[in-house]
Amino acid sequence: MIVIIAVLCSLSSPANCHEQTVTTSDFAAVSMQSCLMGAPQLADWMNQHPNERLAAWRCVIGAKDGRKA
Repeated sequence: MIVIIAVLCSLSSPANCHEQTVTTSDFAAVSMQSCLMGAPQLADWMNQHPNERLAAWRCVIGAKDGRKA
């Protein structure tokens, strides 16, 4: 399973950023290549979170390991 870890920044406070795992069941079928190119599911997920800006993301096989972006 590919896990997508996003760095999200608040639109109201751009310096306020955090990491969040955005993997949902929709991401279960995402390949590593698709993820690295910006999986279309990531855009859909961002549409559901209009108060945040996607600053970066990374693709990880398996679970989030706690490392910072």
